[in-house]
Amino acid sequence: MKILLIANYVPDAQQSMQRFASMLETGLTNFGHQVRVIRPEPWIGGFSTAKSSLVKWLGYIDKFILFPPQLLQAISWAEVVHICDHSNAIYTRYLKNIPHVVTCNDLLAIRSALGEIKENPTGWTGKQLQRMILNGLNRSQRVACISEQTKRDLMRLGTLPSSSVSVIYMGLNYAYTPMAAAEATQRLEALGIPYNLPFMLHVGGNQWYKNRLGVLSIFYYLTQKIEQPELSLLMVGKEWTPPMRQFIQERNLGHRVIELISVDNEDLRAIYSAATALLFPSLQEGFGWPIIEAQACGCPVFTSNRTPMIEVGGEAAIYIDPNHPEEAANTIAVSLTTLANLKPAGFLNVQRFMPEQMIESYVKLYQETWEQQDLRTASKYNVS
Repeated sequence: MKILLIANYVPDAQQSMQRFASMLETGLTNFGHQVRVIRPEPWIGGFSTAKSSLVKWLGYIDKFILFPPQLLQAISWAEVVHICDHSNAIYTRYLKNIPHVVTCNDLLAIRSALGEIKENPTGWTGKQLQRMILNGLNRSQRVACISEQTKRDLMRLGTLPSSSVSVIYMGLNYAYTPMAAAEATQRLEALGIPYNLPFMLHVGGNQWYKNRLGVLSIFYYLTQKIEQPELSLLMVGKEWTPPMRQFIQERNLGHRVIELISVDNEDLRAIYSAATALLFPSLQEGFGWPIIEAQACGCPVFTSNRTPMIEVGGEAAIYIDPNHPEEAANTIAVSLTTLANLKPAGFLNVQRFMPEQMIESYVKLYQETWEQQDLRTASKYNVS
């Protein structure tokens, strides 16, 4: 099958979506399909030195004006087109007669634009963009949501029939497995993490829903409830925000909280393998990759008692309320001595998210979409 993947605009720095497109390209190629990847090129927005607000508008020129002619030329080769991120669903307007699939990761930005998420207000231009994206989703032939929660949101806010919407879970985006203690220790020391330091781990960016201030708050309360003065918190991801730094300073946590920015996959595997547990109290998620990354490395998981975290963590995680940090800390404190019991369950749970299963599910969906389009074409021309 000839499959055209539409990937994300690189200057938008959506690393998880770039990884997903790469996973699809590699997996589909390994399954014997012909794959091409196309994305808007940063002809204008990517090379501008203008202020960020202007760069955004220049990026719109790249994505909405310069890219469509390139897309129209590319689709003549494809049997199926896959828009890898629903934020590019606006391109379905060019795919009316081409079998196509859109992966929908979450409806958070759309819900924010509709006023459903008060903590993430959206400006006028953002509301218009999200309206265009939702309209693009509504035009889609088939949509694959990455969790049941995302599907419920789409069915509630969109107009697609349920027969056009399915769920295909994300697969592990790297070969995460437990790392031998000696190698993990060597890597951690190279990152500046002292030998045998016990630490809780958080992995994530600074998006509002990652709840990084909540992570700090839970850890602060945890330090008050346990007699482990050496237990630290390692936060892997983006640079701390000013409010986070203020929180750390005001509560005298500077000696117990470690900041790591942009580590590679093998270093992250070492960190997961050595961590006491992952602390992942997100307020919202489309899926929550760190949950299964941690479980694949034998790292116990504390995460939010809401979907899709419950959906992804299954029976192999301990669930906490992200809006009540002191109660969450209580749960963690009483669970620390029994965390080893979670490791076998985590290894079992992660088998649901093998990348090969994800690829097989997409191939099946491509085939169904292609066959449905073939039937529509035959019906149009009265071909039996």
